[in-house]
Amino acid sequence: MADKTLKITLVKSTIGAIPKHRATVAALGLKKLNKTVVLPDNEATRGMVQQVRHLVKVEEA
Repeated sequence: MADKTLKITLVKSTIGAIPKHRATVAALGLKKLNKTVVLPDNEATRGMVQQVRHLVKVEEA
């Protein structure tokens, strides 16, 4: 599982989102709409994605 990665794309704006979710999106490295980051597939990343699942799209890379 250590060599797997996730492609995470911000598909919905954080305007109007609660501050905790905004901070989570920023911690994932997402700053603008439709931008994508590639992060390791681990429990920490999965937990952050789970918290903001309504704002992001996730694909296995």
